[in-house]
Amino acid sequence: MKTRWPLERKFMFLACILVTMIMCMVTIVYLYFEQKQARDLVGEQALTTAMAVAEIPEVKRILASNESASDLHPFIERIRERSGAEFIVIGDTEGIRYTHPQPEKIGQAMVGGDNDDALLYGKSYVSLAKGSLGTSVRGKTPVFDDNGDIVGVVSVGFMITFVNSYFHQGLIGVSIWLILIFIIGVAGSFMLAKSIRKDTFGLEPYQIARMYKERGAILESINEGLIATDQYGNVTLVNQSAKEILGVKMNEIGKPIKELLPESEIAHVLSSEKAAGSYETFFNKKHLLVQYETIDGGGTYAGKVASFRDRSGLQELINTLSEVQQYSQGLRAQTHEYTNKLYAISGWLQLGHIDKATHFIHEEIGQQRAYEHLLFDQIADPTIQAVLIGKLSKASEKKIAFTINDESVITHEWPKEAAAPLVTVIGNVIDNAFDAVMKQREPEVDIFLTDVADDLIIEVADNGSGITEEDAARIYEQGFSTKEGKDRGFGLALVQSALEELGGSIEITVNQPSGIVVNIYIPKIKGEES
Repeated sequence: MKTRWPLERKFMFLACILVTMIMCMVTIVYLYFEQKQARDLVGEQALTTAMAVAEIPEVKRILASNESASDLHPFIERIRERSGAEFIVIGDTEGIRYTHPQPEKIGQAMVGGDNDDALLYGKSYVSLAKGSLGTSVRGKTPVFDDNGDIVGVVSVGFMITFVNSYFHQGLIGVSIWLILIFIIGVAGSFMLAKSIRKDTFGLEPYQIARMYKERGAILESINEGLIATDQYGNVTLVNQSAKEILGVKMNEIGKPIKELLPESEIAHVLSSEKAAGSYETFFNKKHLLVQYETIDGGGTYAGKVASFRDRSGLQELINTLSEVQQYSQGLRAQTHEYTNKLYAISGWLQLGHIDKATHFIHEEIGQQRAYEHLLFDQIADPTIQAVLIGKLSKASEKKIAFTINDESVITHEWPKEAAAPLVTVIGNVIDNAFDAVMKQREPEVDIFLTDVADDLIIEVADNGSGITEEDAARIYEQGFSTKEGKDRGFGLALVQSALEELGGSIEITVNQPSGIVVNIYIPKIKGEES
C-alpha cells in the first residue's frame, strides 16, 4: 500500500519549497534592482565629478593649447582621492591621456571605445566599459573651450567591484530577513496544519476524500430521500431519491429551500430552527413520511436534515401486515370461543342432554352459514371481508352482539393501494364501538355497508353511553380519549388521517335510545387513485 505523508509533514515540505522559491525570486529581483541602483548612483557621482573637472579653467586652457599637463596631474589626483574615484582621466580630441592614476600610461590612448558621444556629439553620459584598469562605471563629459568647441573629454570611473560591494553590504541584512521569513513560513504552515487537522476531526485529506466518496455512494444507494440545509435555510445536499420523489430535476445546491419547495411543510420545517421529529405530509399529491434531525454545530444550530419516503412505497407491506393481523386476531378469537363451545357441548353430552347439544350445534352451523352467505356473496372486496371476519370473532369472544345488516352489499373491489387505509378506517371505528358497549348489560353493535352509488357508505351504530358535546369537539385529537388507560386516543385520529388519504369524510350522530352512529363516506374514484 502506498505510504502517505501526514498532513503536518506535507504542509511543511510544500511550505519550505514555496518559501524557498519566493526567497529565490525576491533575492534575484533584489540583486537586479539593487545593483542597477548602485550603478546608477555611482554613475551619477562619476558624471558629476567629471562635469566639475571639465569646468576647471586650467583644464580647458591646457587642452585648448595642447600644453604639457605635468602640473595638472597632481591637482587631478587630489580631486580623485577626495571623490573616491578609481581614476580621473583627461584626454584630448584624439583620446590621448593627459592624466591617469598610473603616470606611465599618460600619453597613451584611452581604452574602452566609449568616447565618441562626448567628443563627436558633446554629450554627457554614464557608461560601463573595460579599460586599462578593468571594467568600470564611467561618467564622461566633453570639455569646451571659450568658443564652445570640444577640446577634450573627462572620464571619471569607479571599478565594478567597488559598485558590487556597494550593495553586498545590504545583501547580508536582506539575507537575515529572508531566513527569518523562512522560519516564520515553516512555523506558520505547521500551525495551519494543526488547525486544519482540528477542524477535520483529526482526519487526513485522503481519509476525508474517501469518506466523501463513500458518503456519495451511500446517499445514492438508499431509497429514502434526503435533503439537508444549513443554518440559513440553504440547500446543502439532495440525493437522487429525493429528486425523484419531489420532482426536482436540476442541481439545487446553494439555493434557499423555500425556493426549491415553495409553500410546502418540508420547506417550512427545514427553514425553522426549532421544529424537529417525525411528520406526515403531502407534496405534489404524494403522501410522505418525514423525519427531521437537527445538525449540531458545536452548541449552535448548524442546519437540518430531512429523510422521507413515499408512503405508497410501504403500501404493499402494510396491506399484507394488515390482512395477516386481521386473520390472526380472528383465528385467536375463534380458537378461544370454539374451545369454550366444545367444553359446553362435551358437558351436555356427559350429562345426557343430547337434544340440547344437538340444537346448539345446529344453531352454530346455521349462524356460520348465514355469515358466510353475507360475507362471500354480498361483499366482493377481500379486504373488507377479512376485517369483518376478524371483528365477528372478536365480538364473539367479548360477548358482543355484532350484527352485519342483511342489506349490506359491496360490488366494488378496491385497489391494493387503498387496502391499508380501509383497514384503518373500518377496524378502528368497529373497535371504538366495541369499547363503547363493553359496560352495557346487552352490548350491541350494528354495521351497514353499501356502495350502490358513487361512494362507499359505512354506518356503525352502538348502544353505548354516547359522547358529550365537549368531548365531541376533541374526539379527533391524537392522544385524547374518553376511556381510561395508556396508549389511548389514537383510533379516530388514525381514521381521520386515513380518510384524508382516501378523500372521504366522517359524521357522528346520536343513536336512539342510546349510543352513537358513525357514518363514513369514501368516494370510489378517490379510492381507485389511492
